[in-house]
Amino acid sequence: MEKNFDWENLGFGYIKTDYRYVSEYKNGSWDEGKITTDENITINESACVLQYAQTCFEGLKAYKTEKGNVVCFRPDLNAKRMADTALRLEMPPFPENRFIDAVVNVVKKNISWVPPYGSGATLYIRPFLFGKNPVMGVKPADEYEFRIFTSPVGPYFKGGAKPIILRVPDYDRAAPHGTGHVKAGLNYAMSLHAICEAHKLGFNENIYLDSATRTKIEETGGANIIFVTKDNKVVTPKSPTILPSITRRSLMYVAKNYLGLKTEEREIFKEELNEFKECALCGTAAVLSPVGKIYDHNNIINFPAGMEKMGEITQKLYDTLTGIQMGKIEAPEGWIKVIE
Repeated sequence: MEKNFDWENLGFGYIKTDYRYVSEYKNGSWDEGKITTDENITINESACVLQYAQTCFEGLKAYKTEKGNVVCFRPDLNAKRMADTALRLEMPPFPENRFIDAVVNVVKKNISWVPPYGSGATLYIRPFLFGKNPVMGVKPADEYEFRIFTSPVGPYFKGGAKPIILRVPDYDRAAPHGTGHVKAGLNYAMSLHAICEAHKLGFNENIYLDSATRTKIEETGGANIIFVTKDNKVVTPKSPTILPSITRRSLMYVAKNYLGLKTEEREIFKEELNEFKECALCGTAAVLSPVGKIYDHNNIINFPAGMEKMGEITQKLYDTLTGIQMGKIEAPEGWIKVIE
């Protein structure tokens, strides 16, 4: 039975739901895992996650389609990305097939928390993995915990997506050969000072440059980025230190195969920004967030198609991808995982 919530006015924050999934790694293997009602974690004060930030996470959503099914969008890619991240952080990957099964099971147990179709709200799903046992020397943990919790969240943008303002900060997001390409918790900790500073100065987010040359566009603190040229080509930055966004990869597929647009993934230099007519951030939470301006110190870049609302191409991308997610448009094979 669906929970009695004011779904349309739900914010984007944590709300405890009834069940979560837990699996422990000890003596070289993962246990069988279980569903629990306990949202608390008890760990030693010297746990590796607390001392050396050995942790990673994922984010995806469950929602109701137009036909009433509860579904998730491409959870196999979340499973793969978490496995890749775990290997980079010297953690045992949680098996990808078990990851998907755990997502399905925890959503089924919390099915009454999945908001109704048309409310704009969804059930956010947060899988995470961390080093659990005490350590003193700098080394990987020996014991780990994989968990999934859920929380109903409202639409990221209430009243529609209004163009945001970015700035080019003096900070770097990721080093060459570092961890920019994986979803490690430490990446987000390092971005907090920069985002707080940006907010104090009146900006919505930071757009980072490559740290080696500080000439090429990479991504923001929490999202990949796409651009649209004046002849409607959809372009996204290419770099080994960019997180492989599932939303961005899906949008590029949609642009080419559903909308018939030319697409390109390549290095994008800061000097090129004035040549694009549209710009948007892309990620799980908002799908697409239009960008109106980028402040590069004393230089202001305006995107004429996104000053008041989403640009034409960005809007088409948004409508098509959300249409696929919500069951209005036929999805490519394997993109939609039906839960109930």
